[in-house]
Amino acid sequence: MTREIRYAEAILEATDQCMVQDSRVYVIGLGVTDPKGIFGTTLGLEAKYGARRVMDMPASENAMTGVAIGSTLVGLRPIMTHQRADFALLTLDQIINNASKWHYMFGAIGGVPLVIRLVIGRGWGQGPQHSQSIQALFGHIPGLKVVMPATPHDAKGMLVAAVEDDNPVIFFEHRWLHNISGSVPEELYREPIGRSRVMREGKDVTIVATSHMVLESMRASEALTRDGIEAEIVDVRTIRPLDTGCILGSVEKTGRLIVADDDWRTLGFGAEVLAIVAEELFGGLKCPPRRIAYPDAYTPTSPSMANNYYPRVVDVVNTAREMMGLPQKSEDELGIRREGPLDIPDNSFTGPF
Repeated sequence: MTREIRYAEAILEATDQCMVQDSRVYVIGLGVTDPKGIFGTTLGLEAKYGARRVMDMPASENAMTGVAIGSTLVGLRPIMTHQRADFALLTLDQIINNASKWHYMFGAIGGVPLVIRLVIGRGWGQGPQHSQSIQALFGHIPGLKVVMPATPHDAKGMLVAAVEDDNPVIFFEHRWLHNISGSVPEELYREPIGRSRVMREGKDVTIVATSHMVLESMRASEALTRDGIEAEIVDVRTIRPLDTGCILGSVEKTGRLIVADDDWRTLGFGAEVLAIVAEELFGGLKCPPRRIAYPDAYTPTSPSMANNYYPRVVDVVNTAREMMGLPQKSEDELGIRREGPLDIPDNSFTGPF
């Protein structure tokens, strides 16, 4: 049975169902037992499963990640969260030098079935140390799987698949996605890691998007349709392993490519996709491919700076229009103007932060 629930509720339900199905699954991380439960994604789990399976942890990220890795080697399957992706920078020694390499170093005998949930993205002036998007950093590492579900349906199905995977999975959640709603089956199900999805079909331009930029790209496609431009939206879902076949198939059809990614431009995910397409389909491109990403500067705290930092619908629309030889349009002309700082979501999202 399918019904509408929020993204955060989908993650909570996936966690709960995995814990019911497999007693080896446990939850650990900063704030998992907090009354706000990390945007509501861990609410009620401690009361249901007890402190031995749902536990807060000290702010010793590298050490505790090592503990979680060690627990996988004796048969457990942890779901770990560091809340913000920024905090996981303290854990790179454990994630890169141990978790990612275990399967390789021991000849594919055994692995590290660890899921690490990381929250990314802008929000309420949290600035350079609390709102970075660093998925490309993890996507660069062999041995890690890196997923970025953009819908409640995929959040649940991909978290289940991640928990059942025998190797480490980095699970990125943009904080603005936690309050969106969508259709999600009640039963336990899986969405495959390493497979993209065409969210909307089109013939004029391919927009390859990640995480929250999938939503922005879908909104952009609606504005483009009013001008007779049919954009095909590819929700990457997994940046490693990357479903290159889906991307190449779409670009082969449209001949135009935009990559919209919540991350820095230089050496980012968008650069990788452009390189793959240039290597495989250069002769079939009708114009140079384009990246839409963060500028090469840290995420700002100031609202005035935020309004000139984050890519949004108008950027996607005008990039596509330029590719089609059409003039630029303002947000007012497109009917998508939004008041207030771009670091704050609309009034439907009031927190927790």
